Amino acid sequence: MGADGELQQALQSLRVYLQDLLDTGVDGLPVVSGPVSGKAGSSIEGQITGKDTAGQSLNVSETEEGGLQSELAEPEVVATGTGETLDDIRSELGKCILCPLGKTRTNLVFGDGSREARLVFVGEAPGRDEDLQGIPFVGKAGELLTSMIQRMGLKREDVYICNVLKCRPPNNRNPLPSEVEKCQPFLLRQLRVIKPEIIVALGTFAAQTLLETKEPISKLRGRFHDYHGIPLMPTFHPSFLLRSGPDMRWVVWEDMVQVLKRMGLPVPDMRRKK
Repeated sequence: MGADGELQQALQSLRVYLQDLLDTGVDGLPVVSGPVSGKAGSSIEGQITGKDTAGQSLNVSETEEGGLQSELAEPEVVATGTGETLDDIRSELGKCILCPLGKTRTNLVFGDGSREARLVFVGEAPGRDEDLQGIPFVGKAGELLTSMIQRMGLKREDVYICNVLKCRPPNNRNPLPSEVEKCQPFLLRQLRVIKPEIIVALGTFAAQTLLETKEPISKLRGRFHDYHGIPLMPTFHPSFLLRSGPDMRWVVWEDMVQVLKRMGLPVPDMRRKK
């Protein structure tokens, strides 16, 4: 394929991408330093307009040949360079409306904890309390998670806690595949910035999403899996433990013992009451 053909193919891909964004209600993209232009000398037939996250105009022009002329380049969904920070990702999310959940949430729930955490806990999605406060795991399930972290000999501020989705699904329903598709790349970028030694996936949905599997949590838990080169331990979600008996909490503790040993940390002496 010649240079002109490659350019036209790239422009067509960009056109489809931008139209998809407009169809989902997105009217802004980050500003970049250089323009992306279509074929020189092409006349303008149609125009897509909007605003970027800084409030500046976004102009995308369609040429007769179907190419695009734009002042903005297609943003990177997954960071490939170095130097990105959690603040950069949070700022890019801004008032995110990449999926319909952006219009129904109270607060975007990005993440909480140490930005240099050795251990990251990933849940499924914010619940009612999280949506109201903008902080992950602050309800009853959050209290249980905090207690578990403390029993591991750590503090909540020592670890990082986040979810696959950053917005609460209505009535706490399971996330939809389309919502995961839009949100999961931001989670991957968070984890690439933090660079944890271990990830703990809390619950069926988080584990299946991160590991791209349909295996039940009962079969996934208890052993480490690989997530982009990071050891990942699936275990039961705290909300499930609230509904189950004390036996399940000991099962989760067994998983956390493996995490502590993998990290080279001391294992607290926890004796089960008979």
